[in-house]
Amino acid sequence: MQVARITLSQFINETQRKIPGATGDFTGLINDIATASKVIASFVGKGALIASGKDLNHKLEAMANEVMLQAGVAMGHLAAMASEDMDGINVAQPRGKYLLVFDPLNGSGNLDINFQTGTIFSILRAPDPKHKAKQEDFLQPGVDIVCAGLIQYGASTRLILTTGAGVDGFTLDREIGEYVLTHPQMKIPQEASTFAINASNEKYWEPPVRRYVQECMAGKEGPRGKDFGMRWVASLVAEAYRILTRGGVFLYPHDERTREQGGRLGLIYEADPIAFIIEQAGGAAITGRNRILDIKPAELHQRAPFIFGSKDEVDRLHRYHQEYVEGKDPSSYDMPLFSSRSLFR
Repeated sequence: MQVARITLSQFINETQRKIPGATGDFTGLINDIATASKVIASFVGKGALIASGKDLNHKLEAMANEVMLQAGVAMGHLAAMASEDMDGINVAQPRGKYLLVFDPLNGSGNLDINFQTGTIFSILRAPDPKHKAKQEDFLQPGVDIVCAGLIQYGASTRLILTTGAGVDGFTLDREIGEYVLTHPQMKIPQEASTFAINASNEKYWEPPVRRYVQECMAGKEGPRGKDFGMRWVASLVAEAYRILTRGGVFLYPHDERTREQGGRLGLIYEADPIAFIIEQAGGAAITGRNRILDIKPAELHQRAPFIFGSKDEVDRLHRYHQEYVEGKDPSSYDMPLFSSRSLFR
């Protein structure tokens, strides 16, 4: 017997019915984003048929940004939009009651090698829908997010979505042109045996990060008492999806090279939406010292260190950072040792 399949539209309609006073604007907005993602997936799938080499990266990112902007103004659900690829904001007409924040094509630098990319987005409430939106309206902490999602463009196109009541995954059925629920109520496995970090930055890491990585690398003979695998695919969307399905931890920590700019990843375009998804799936997300979702942005393109994944691992990293700040971490993890003896040689 064939099991009835639930489409994204059906899922969102049912979700909105449970909200007293719902007007349908939110459902329409999610459907607009889903439609935009199908167009972007088609562009990404053409690859070198559109452009070659590094031109492909720039051209597809620009196309993805334009598709998201056009989708956002199509039906009047938005007050304004902010994109990682724009300096300011795009005010919508007619004026709706939501704000859309997005990274149109995260990981676009990988397109020329045919690797995974994706779209990251979050939805906020416009503080005053009756008046023209301004940049300050977007400077809300992540805890105020109404909805967050990511769309992964790969062998299949997958949309991961949370409206604050758990995380659900949808796969695009290209034959019918619909997203279908394939991963209901996703939960991050708490038993973690992998960590993802760019090992080439080792000499710039702070001691608590070195401490954590060395303990993992020590394997069964070390203080963790088990073997860990190391991953790094340089695509935030791919890393987030892997952690959602397999567990583990991702680290793009604060280091000496990003000290002045505050971190490597965009706070409102990348860290906040991913952190919201991760927490809704039972994980945790921090800067190292603080919860990501508690940070109130000071500007649209604010940067932040980002550590997320299985809660127990993130809690351990948080504790190591606290011990470092309080001067309680083991002295063997301090800078002099690591500048002369690398973990990876």
